[in-house]
Amino acid sequence: MRDVSQLIDVEDPAWPALQQELDAAGVPTDVCPVDADQGRAALHQLQVTAKSYLGAFVLHCGGLVLDQGWLRVFGSPASGNPWGLPGLAHVNGFPSELDPTWRPGAGLVVAHDVLGGVFAVNGADPDQAGRPGSPGEVVYFAPDSLRWEALGAGHSAWLSWILSGALDQFYESLRWPGWREEVKALRGTEGLSLHPPLWSAEGRNDLAATSRRPVPMAELLGMARDTSEQFDGVAPGFLGAV
Repeated sequence: MRDVSQLIDVEDPAWPALQQELDAAGVPTDVCPVDADQGRAALHQLQVTAKSYLGAFVLHCGGLVLDQGWLRVFGSPASGNPWGLPGLAHVNGFPSELDPTWRPGAGLVVAHDVLGGVFAVNGADPDQAGRPGSPGEVVYFAPDSLRWEALGAGHSAWLSWILSGALDQFYESLRWPGWREEVKALRGTEGLSLHPPLWSAEGRNDLAATSRRPVPMAELLGMARDTSEQFDGVAPGFLGAV
């Protein structure tokens, strides 16, 4: 394994460019304070350099809360961060001590949305994991279809895309009047459970008429996992721990 100093002390680190994108974000964005020690430890375990957006983000950012909390992107948060956002290491079950043999299985979960959608970076063998796309591509577990979808971009392009203001278009069919007020009242470990559910015809046809209640994200992801397995007979795999 490369030493952490080899991962950090690189030419052309990505953080200055990423920070410019954060400052110019086309979507309301809260940046969580970072825990420097957690950032270094996570970078060391991931074995990516600070030249990449992923490495720079994990090292310098405690996470992002976009659109009042609709989307939560995981970094290395300081304890007591105002959103209660979990860290990338926690969400992906990093070992407590550096482990050269550990890999993030099917892929690295990098973000959750308030409806139980999951963004993940594919691992080395997406086919074996039952996921679409190529190695290193970002895929999305959609709460309305309960299936993984390939997004055609790697992590850096995906991060630039969500900061550009593209969330309005991406989630256009999954938002209802007054969603901002409901979402901003939640913590970073909570989501919204809808009834009828999003994957039902009734839920999709009239989102505004659904009943919505805050639930722990772990419960929301568990329900999505179980329902997906009942429908398809195949579990979607790891969706992140919160």
